[in-house]
Amino acid sequence: MKRLHVHVSVKDLDASIRFYSHLFASVPSVRKDDYAKWMLDDPRVNFAISQRDGKPGVQHLGIQVEDRGELAEVYERLQRSEGPVIEEGETTCCYAHSEKSWIDDPQGVQWETFLTTGESTEYGSDEIRSVQEKRQFDAPCCAPTCCAPGAA
Repeated sequence: MKRLHVHVSVKDLDASIRFYSHLFASVPSVRKDDYAKWMLDDPRVNFAISQRDGKPGVQHLGIQVEDRGELAEVYERLQRSEGPVIEEGETTCCYAHSEKSWIDDPQGVQWETFLTTGESTEYGSDEIRSVQEKRQFDAPCCAPTCCAPGAA
């Protein structure tokens, strides 16, 4: 079963953890110095916040899958959409090992599709290949801004 993923950049992690813990009536399932995540079943969402290199607000959205079959299904949907798909593959991001792909919607909102394969003790960083320009970029994880339409 798939799960919606929302990642929000925050200014004050502790205040945000208090707020979202009250809102969700649950403490984070993952808590780090710069990151927190709630894996909720009602609503079914992977909600993450981080105090990293983003301006406050929604950083990106995504669809988290539970197995490779679901990953293939969602990836096929991405291929039918009208934009370039960035196939990131296996990576470490947000204190987890995962396999992921990215796409921008027509407004430029970044969406990731991913399968989490394990935990990591490090936040992670990715080397992402631009589909449009076929160049390599070094970018922080969960931030494929190198590949957004019009990015250099």
